[in-house]
Amino acid sequence: MADQPPRSPATRAITAGRDHSGNSLAPVLWASSTWESSGLDDAGRRATAVRHGDFYSRYANPTVGEFEHAVAELEGAESALAFASGMGAIAATVLALCSSGSHVVAPHQLYAGTLAFLQGPCRRLGIDVTFVDVATPGALSDAVVPGRTMLVLAESPSNPRLELADLDELGSIKGPLTVVDSTLATPLGQQPLASGVDISLHSATKGIAGHNDATLGVIAGERELLDEIWAYAVLHGATPSPFDALNALRGIRTLGVRTRQQNDGARSLAVMLADHPAVSAVHYPGLSEHPQHDLATKQLLQYGSVLSFEVADRAAAASFLDRLQIARCATSLGGPETLVCHPATSTHAGLTDDERLLTGVTDGLLRVSVGLEETTDLLADFEHALADS
Repeated sequence: MADQPPRSPATRAITAGRDHSGNSLAPVLWASSTWESSGLDDAGRRATAVRHGDFYSRYANPTVGEFEHAVAELEGAESALAFASGMGAIAATVLALCSSGSHVVAPHQLYAGTLAFLQGPCRRLGIDVTFVDVATPGALSDAVVPGRTMLVLAESPSNPRLELADLDELGSIKGPLTVVDSTLATPLGQQPLASGVDISLHSATKGIAGHNDATLGVIAGERELLDEIWAYAVLHGATPSPFDALNALRGIRTLGVRTRQQNDGARSLAVMLADHPAVSAVHYPGLSEHPQHDLATKQLLQYGSVLSFEVADRAAAASFLDRLQIARCATSLGGPETLVCHPATSTHAGLTDDERLLTGVTDGLLRVSVGLEETTDLLADFEHALADS
């Protein structure tokens, strides 16, 4: 393959993850939880091998392996490792790399589940976490304590206000390992590993699988590092389902066309909302008025299918949601349906008022995941729902 011209990410989404499929164009489902060994020596070899695919599915599974290979190829990584959910990926990665006395640097601008994990179980286990503002240049690197910081974890773009971490800055940090939750971008939207970041992480439940029918997490990076995390992950037990991996592989096949249409729809919606009198602010890196638009243009291959905007207050947000006819009120993202959620009462409901305000989650903030509906229909739906806001 060395003499082959480089393939675009959208093409790799079609060609990757087919090693165990033979001549089948559809991925093959290996539903087995366990495999028979030929004797004691063979059983011992399988039990002690790293990520052996024909032993026990908590260790590895061929269908899950195909999904991992596809993600690794899309990320330009040596390897990928799947989990039962995005939070499974985050928890297993942090706990595999950190222990009591470790120091972690992370931004305030994180998915609320990640914040709760860092503020709760991590601190209970003696892992110290310093939170900074990801939009402040140098904040992540400045918070690193040489010889003590084990991990720098960022989410970019962030959920729900779409703030960005400077990936080149993050990748240049020496000493601790660096992780970027790249869920909102997908592998077609940015390439953190190309900037020197150690691990790219996704809730593959979202854009990668893309059909609201699979729950998965995945990380990508150097094989040796991921094998170390795997050794802990088999004990952590956040084991991915081969059924979900099959659905995610199917989603990867259409990732290119889906994200193109969703990105176009998101930008059109962001432009419309920015000019609407009932909207006080729009958070979308594709808009020139976004405070990090220049950084977005530099490091994002696509501006993304997720945006957020602000109306007057909680009552206006409730009225807007009640009047929607095409878009649906739900908390996930990346699927074919346009979904709108009110973070203060859904994704970030577990935070205190002060914590929510620190992450920019106001009572009037609404997050939108743009789906695959005709853009003109979607714009009309939002215009109608905002009419009395």
